[in-house]
Amino acid sequence: MTLAILELAESAPDAQLLVLPVLRREESLTISAPPGFPDLEPYLEATGFRGKSGETQKIAIPLDGGVRAVIALGLGDGTDEEQARRAGGSLARAAGTSAVAMDADALDADVRQAVLLGALLASYRFTEYKSEADDSALTKITVVTSDTARATAENARATTIAQAVALVQDAVNTPPNDLPPAALADVALRVAKENGIEARVWDDTELREGGFGGLTAVGQGSSRGPRLVRLDYRPEGAELHIALVGKGITFDTGGLSLKPAGSMVGMKFDMAGAATIVGVLQAAAELGIKVAITGWLCIAENMPSSTATRPDDVVTIYGGKTVEITNTDAEGRIVMADGIAAASEEHPDLIIDIATLTGAQVVALGDRTTAVMGNDDAWITSVVDASKSIGEPSWAMPIPEEVGDTLKSPVADLANMRSGNRSAGMLVAAAFLERFVGERADGNGAIPWVHLDIAGPSNNESAPYGYVPKGATGVMVRTLIALLESRS
Repeated sequence: MTLAILELAESAPDAQLLVLPVLRREESLTISAPPGFPDLEPYLEATGFRGKSGETQKIAIPLDGGVRAVIALGLGDGTDEEQARRAGGSLARAAGTSAVAMDADALDADVRQAVLLGALLASYRFTEYKSEADDSALTKITVVTSDTARATAENARATTIAQAVALVQDAVNTPPNDLPPAALADVALRVAKENGIEARVWDDTELREGGFGGLTAVGQGSSRGPRLVRLDYRPEGAELHIALVGKGITFDTGGLSLKPAGSMVGMKFDMAGAATIVGVLQAAAELGIKVAITGWLCIAENMPSSTATRPDDVVTIYGGKTVEITNTDAEGRIVMADGIAAASEEHPDLIIDIATLTGAQVVALGDRTTAVMGNDDAWITSVVDASKSIGEPSWAMPIPEEVGDTLKSPVADLANMRSGNRSAGMLVAAAFLERFVGERADGNGAIPWVHLDIAGPSNNESAPYGYVPKGATGVMVRTLIALLESRS
């Protein structure tokens, strides 16, 4: 990954572009400039700078017989953390390859942390396959402060979160020829080893013998076999156990229900759910979050071949339910069914699954808003609240009883997709997954379950905005971290 780095200093290095935070309250500007600087308001007014949140302006200031390059960063009234994160993103883009220095003591703690995190997130670049260096990425932020103990902790937290998001972005951006199922499993194993997380991997033979019929059915069309990865983070003192289940389709052709050629472009993003779990577990371990987390990565490549699963086939999901395959391009819910059923056997307090599951999510909520569904209103509200708190839009959606009725099959327990009817496709997919959520340990109803459909938000096909770069976004990593911390 390529991210800017954070370092500390008691004064701003002369060689670095100096960031001047600017607050606009009522009709006046408050400019945080070091001692000895002239009144900067006339300089900024001459450029039309008004101090709006995210507004930036580079200017040259005569100082001590020379000139100092500075960049004014508008923060509005300085009270909105999400606006501050977006302003940090604007700073990263405006600074380019410059190293910048910012007076951390000039801002309230929450706003300061938000600016730094936004700048780090926006500095991400995926450069592994570029033959020339990227000339647009912010490289370093020097945090100028007299309170190094506080700033050290703040910098470490911002770096941990940004690196967790970047880990997901790296995995999702990696071309599918270099990220078969086994390679994605290896990424998870590396993170587990580095963070003291227990890990187990099932290969294609073990999956078939273990009764994981969903992963087997989807993965059998590829020469690069499926994998199931279980990651177990059990910190001392944890009282809550949450299972995270992620869709990891490393490339999706649609199988024998082949996608049109144009629709295959971008299908390397179909493993974003599984990658998200790895990023969340890495951050949870580094931050010492006191919640037990079991991650289930359901990984396969959906390819057409003489060994591929056919429409009309019936497969047996882990735990015994049978599914008639009516469309092999509705493969994500099949592998996720295995993962949800396996996670249910351990009777966690909550199951959250995350998947680039349906094109219908994009139709319903667009490219930036995650759909949240489930069987427990309190947990759904908690997830939506966590997403709002850190600026990742989400929206709660229903699973009406009647959509589940459309999954009836004449030959199996249910069908994976209703044939010939595309209505409410996002809700139908959620209704399918709900069938595999197990019972609570005490037998008192189903395990609480929340489903996150990130089909649109996982990939930013447009220009960068806020602190979100073009390409993989790492969406929901920060939401899940915020949720876990709220329950730690």
